[in-house]
Order: sequence, then C-alpha cells, then structure tokens
Amino acid sequence: MPLFCWYELRTTDPFAARRFYVEAVGLVGAAADATFSLRPGEPTVGEFAPLPARAAAQGAPAHWLGHVDVADVADAVARFVALGATQLGPTQTRADGTIVAPLRDPLGAVFAVTSRPPPATAALAWHDLHTRDHAHASAIYRSMFAWAPTQLRDLGPALGDYQEFAWHAGGPSVGGMSSAARRPEIHPHWLFYFPVADVGAALARVRAGGGRVLSGPLLTPGGARVAQCEDPQGAVFALHEV
Repeated sequence: MPLFCWYELRTTDPFAARRFYVEAVGLVGAAADATFSLRPGEPTVGEFAPLPARAAAQGAPAHWLGHVDVADVADAVARFVALGATQLGPTQTRADGTIVAPLRDPLGAVFAVTSRPPPATAALAWHDLHTRDHAHASAIYRSMFAWAPTQLRDLGPALGDYQEFAWHAGGPSVGGMSSAARRPEIHPHWLFYFPVADVGAALARVRAGGGRVLSGPLLTPGGARVAQCEDPQGAVFALHEV
C-alpha cells in the first residue's frame, strides 16, 4: 500500500535544522546520524539532509520532501511521467540500498517515490496538497497509488473545496487536497503536519528557536488545532495537536 513513508528535510544547514526540530517540534534525533523519529522508541521516519547543489542552483529553497513507497521505482516513475510529471534528476541508490526518484507531479508539487518500506507504527498527523486543481490531483494520485477520496468539505468562497483522502478505500482520512495554488502567493506543494501535544506551547518554542508562525493556531473543520510555520532556514511545515 503506497503511502508517505519518509520525510526528508533538504536544507542549507542540516545540523541547525536538526537542533530546531528536536527542541521546537519534539522530534527525536538519532545521536549517530541525521535521522529522526516522532517519539522515543519509535522507528525512524525521516532525515535532515543538505539541499542538493542542483536544486539550490535552480533557486529551490529549503523544503520538506515526502517519499512514497512503491513496489517498483522505475515503473512508478514511468507511469507518473506518462501522466505529465517530471523527473527531477537521476534515480539514486543510497548507501543503505534504498532507491529514490524525485518527481514534480503534473500540477507542480514535488515529492519522491522510493523502495523504502513504510514503518510499522509511526506516521505524521496530516498531509496537505496545495495544488491548482484538487479534483485533477485527486484523480492522479488515485490512479497512481489508489489513494481514496473521503470527505469533501466546502471551506467557503475564499478557500473553496477541500478533498480529504485515505491511503486506501475504507480507511481514515490522512490528508487533503485543495486548489489553494490558484492563488498567486501559493505555489504547488505538499505540506506535512507534525504531531504535538499542545500547539500553543509548540508555537512558543518555534519562535524561541528562530522560526516564524505563518498562520494559526486555527481550528480545522474536523476539530483539530493546527498552525503553519517556517523554520529558521525557510522550510515550511505545520503542527497538528493530537
């Protein structure tokens, strides 16, 4: 079952970013390397990595890159490209044997497909796709990964429809897609929500650590308190109270 299984922060200062997320968000950084887990004793779910030189040369800012596990990376890349996606650089085989291919989906959002298996227990709280056409995006990801539309919410004239989705038919909602990138100030991207016990307290730590609060705390239609932030290196992320 394809799902986001790894979260890679590509940043200009991985060491400083690791310290910020450990202190402000509560991620558990591994002492021996640049990986992290969400809580003590849970499996690793991501890493802090240098922003690739090629991406930096093309003007890419620090950003979170979500990896989706697939059975065959080459096949997934070919099928996505056939739908209008763009492969961003060559497919990589990493030191642990994991295969990774970064892509820009047909509507402009960047993610990666990987051979890495998903962890058994840990997961982020929510996954938002800001795109130019949420209905088209939903059809693309459903075709590729069988992600199933769940509840369609009307967020009013300013925000429009918000299509929630599940990793599989009959499953709980794990994220949503909106056409927010139709607005000129928003680019297509995936936004990842990290779980915290208290959004207000976490926002105070974000500010103290040199990050910025972009919006929130807000109450979602589903009743969760959330906030969107920017880390000191400029990568955007979100918090979700659990």
